[in-house]
Amino acid sequence: MVSSPAPLDSGGREKMRIALLAVAGIALAGFLIVAVVMPQLAATEARDAAQALIAGAEQAKQQVDAAAAKSGKLDGAGAGVKVAARTDPKHGEMKWVVSDNGAIRGWNEQNALEITMTPILQGGKTGWNCRGYPVSAMPPSCGGRS
Repeated sequence: MVSSPAPLDSGGREKMRIALLAVAGIALAGFLIVAVVMPQLAATEARDAAQALIAGAEQAKQQVDAAAAKSGKLDGAGAGVKVAARTDPKHGEMKWVVSDNGAIRGWNEQNALEITMTPILQGGKTGWNCRGYPVSAMPPSCGGRS
């Protein structure tokens, strides 16, 4: 014979309410972590990776600067300039390619980042224009928002 459970007394109901509120609080905390904290951590990681990607192009920029200063033109300033791919323990593999005119393209697949650094020669001095994607991960010096 199956019997129905005994009705809860008022103390049992109160304990049940407290247990349900505790479960709801834990669920809400988990939701906030997934919905708010995790995206902020990912955005911070992407910004850090973008900075590392830009910094990794510095040696190539110096080589292009020197070649352009010597020849007085950008055409051919990037010829022979190589940047070795680098694996960063935190951000994954980063790669750069230098074109014949000195433009540098860099990317990091792990964080879905890409930068393009374009040289501009004015008065014998080389300036650089940097643009990156996604804009939200880039510093202001590379087209990001401040």
